[in-house]
Amino acid sequence: MAERKDTDTVPKQADRTLREAEISNVQNSTLVQSRREQICDAALELFLEKGFASTTIRDICARSGVNQASIYDYIANKNDILRRLLNQQWFRTDVVGLPDVLRDRSLSLEEAFARYYRENWRAKRKGTLLVYRSVPHMLEEDRRAMRARDIGLIAALAEELRQRSGREVEDVELEILANMLVFLSAFAPMRDWLNKGAPEETIVRTVAAGAAAMTRSLLGEAEGEGGSRGVDH
Repeated sequence: MAERKDTDTVPKQADRTLREAEISNVQNSTLVQSRREQICDAALELFLEKGFASTTIRDICARSGVNQASIYDYIANKNDILRRLLNQQWFRTDVVGLPDVLRDRSLSLEEAFARYYRENWRAKRKGTLLVYRSVPHMLEEDRRAMRARDIGLIAALAEELRQRSGREVEDVELEILANMLVFLSAFAPMRDWLNKGAPEETIVRTVAAGAAAMTRSLLGEAEGEGGSRGVDH
């Protein structure tokens, strides 16, 4: 197993979310929460159906049932809605990150990847579609925040991969591999419509096996106590 780098030199995984507008026109917090849920649910459907650029506030009002005269009591603008959706759907804290899954040395690579992709695809499918489709329309500050988050994730994942390596691997190779493994989390949301007849678990196992083979090819054989035992069910 490779020596762990000084953690002070490795950027920590970004845990930030996008900054939402602070609006206090309505004092009833329960009503505010309810209306924002209506607005965001409607906007998510529309952004995925029509695209962010083609969706208007009028469309969101019509779909959500929130009056156009009062919608700005709950959100600042369309970009504020997008931020709130990304915080809910993409920056969600109830999905374990791949670096944390790989930290469990009792799991083989196949098991770790299968666990991560399975949970990610089930919980973050809409968030994945939204983030990939909406990046071109984000404000610059939001793109910077997304990039910082991804850089932190890749750095944390590269370090965990280093711990499973059986030989010296260059930093740039680890970072490219980490980037690819993160990108595979978008495979099912963006591509499984071409495998409609395939059971979900078959897709999970196949992608996990491919990710493990790619990882093992670069890192060598030492990957912790788990060894290579195949995929858990």
